[in-house]
Amino acid sequence: MELFAVYGFRGHSRPVRRTGAAATRAAGLIALSLVTGLVPARTPARAAPPPRAAVGGPGVPAVIGDWPGEELDEGLTLYRGTLGDPSGPGRWTVTVRVPGDRPGELGGRADASELALRLHAAGFDARVEAVPWSGYEGAGDAPLGWRVRVGAYGTRAQAAAQVRRLKSAGYPAGADWTRTDPVEVDPRGGHSARVRVAILDPRRYRGEVTASYGRALALPETTTSMARAAGATLAVNGGYFVLHEEDGLTGTPAGIGVYDGEVESLATNGRAALLLGDRPRVARLFTAMTVVAGRRRREIDGVNRTPGLVRNCGGVGGDSPTQAPRHDVTCTDPSEIVLFTPALGRHTPEGDGVEVVLDGEGRVVERRPRGGPVPDGGRVLAGIGEGAAWLSAYAWPGVRLGVRLRVCDEDGRAVDLGDADVVNGGPWLVRDGRVDVDVVSDGVLYAENPAFFYTWGIKRNPRVMVGIDRWDRLILVTADGRRPGYSDGLSLLEGARFLRELGAVEGINLDGGGSVSLAVRGRLDNRPSDEEGERSVGDALLFLPPPEGKGGGRPAYSGPG
Repeated sequence: MELFAVYGFRGHSRPVRRTGAAATRAAGLIALSLVTGLVPARTPARAAPPPRAAVGGPGVPAVIGDWPGEELDEGLTLYRGTLGDPSGPGRWTVTVRVPGDRPGELGGRADASELALRLHAAGFDARVEAVPWSGYEGAGDAPLGWRVRVGAYGTRAQAAAQVRRLKSAGYPAGADWTRTDPVEVDPRGGHSARVRVAILDPRRYRGEVTASYGRALALPETTTSMARAAGATLAVNGGYFVLHEEDGLTGTPAGIGVYDGEVESLATNGRAALLLGDRPRVARLFTAMTVVAGRRRREIDGVNRTPGLVRNCGGVGGDSPTQAPRHDVTCTDPSEIVLFTPALGRHTPEGDGVEVVLDGEGRVVERRPRGGPVPDGGRVLAGIGEGAAWLSAYAWPGVRLGVRLRVCDEDGRAVDLGDADVVNGGPWLVRDGRVDVDVVSDGVLYAENPAFFYTWGIKRNPRVMVGIDRWDRLILVTADGRRPGYSDGLSLLEGARFLRELGAVEGINLDGGGSVSLAVRGRLDNRPSDEEGERSVGDALLFLPPPEGKGGGRPAYSGPG
C-alpha cells in the first residue's frame, strides 16, 4: 500500500497517487461528517511580492545573502551555509546528575549546592551553574534550574575518563560539549551550525508539495526512500511519530496526521501544527471524534494507535497523568475506542478487549478479539475497558455505525480540511511576525521534569523548522547538530530568531534530533546525528517537480489578491 497525498496547494494539482488499500478511501468508507468553516490565516497584511531575481540577487533574505544557492526547480531554491564560527574554541565538561524530587541534569539550587560540596569533599572540581531561559514565552527572572559540572577538558576522551571516575565514586554523570549551550546559558561559548534553507516562491513554483507516509502508516521508512519512490526534487522528514514499541505502533504519528484531507491520526489537542491548503499556516488544533449507533454515541479516543497509549498525550477522556500536551511522554487510558483505517498497513494490535469490523457503508460485519486485518474499503473499531463494553452493547453485526469528526482551532472555530494536509509539530516559533516560543502550552516544558526542556529545547540540537513569510513563500530550515567539530545545532530560540531573520511571519518546529534528514533528488544532503546514519521516520514533506512538459500554468498556491 502506498499513498502520496497532495498537500493542498490547490491552485495547481494533479491526481493523488494511490495503490492498494489506500485507493479505496475516496469512496467514503464510513458515514463521516466533517464540521466545516474555513478559518482565515493568521498573517499580517500582505505586501507586494519580492522581485523575481537570479539566485543570490534581490529577494534573497539578507541573513543568507552571501550563501551559495541552487535553484532545484523554478521557484524552489536551496541555500547551504554555516551560522556562527566553526573555528571558535570548544571544550568538554562533565555534568553530574542532581538528586532531589526530580533528579536529572537540572535541580533546585539547594540540591545542586549540596551536591557540589560533596563532590569537592571527594576531590572533584565541581561548580554550580544557573540555567536561565529568558526569551521563551512565560519565562521569569528566575533560572529554570541549576546544574553541577566538573572540570574542563580538551578532548572527549578526557571527559569520558572523568565520567568513569565519578561513576566509580557513585555519582551518575555524562560528558557534554559546551558549544551546545546557547549564549543565553553560557556567554563564553562559541557555536556553529551547518544549515540548509529552501525557499519556495508560490508565484513561480509549478510543482507540488506533498506528504508521504510511504508504503504504510505503521511502517517507518527513510526520507530518502520516500523521496526516491515519489521522484521528489527535495524532501525532509515531517512530524513526530512513535519511535519505540513500548509507546505504541512504531511509525504512526504522535499527533495529528492528515493526508489529502483524510484524518489518519487525531491531534495532540492544543499543540501547534502545520497546515498546507490554499495558503500554508500554523494553528493550534483540536479534534473531537464520535461513533454513533442509533441514539447512542461515544467518543473515539484515537485513530491508528495502540488503545490505551497516547504518545505526546493531549488526548481526551481521562488520560493519565494528563490530557494536556506532554512532549516525549506516553499517557495511558484504560477505557478507549480507537479507529483503524486501511492506511495502517498491518494488523491491529492484539490485547484485551473487542474489535468490530465495518464495511464501506459503516455496517458491522464482524465482532472479534483484538488483533486482525483492516479490510480494504472498511474500518475497524477497537475497544478496551468501558470502550469494549460500549461496542459489545451497541455494535452488533448488521448495525450501521456513523463516525463524526470535528476539527477546530484554539479560538473554537471549525476548520475545513478539504483536501489539505496537516503535519504535527511544535512548538510554535514565530507568530504574527514576532518570535513567540510558547513551550508551556505546547507541552515541551512541564513542572514534573524541567530538565527535559533544558536538554531538548534550550540546548542546541538538530532541527527542522518551517516558516511562511508575508508573500506566502514557504521557508524550510534544517540544521545539523550533535556533531562536535562539525555542527552544534540550534536551540529553539535561536531557530525562531533565524526564521524571523529569513522573513517568516509564522513558523513552527517539526521533528528534529536524529530524525533530521534532507534529501535532494533522492540523495541524502545532510549529516544525521545518529551514529547509524539516516533514521526511518513516520512521514516526510516532499517537493515534487512540475509535471513533465508543463513548466507553465498556475502557481502552486496563489492565495488571495
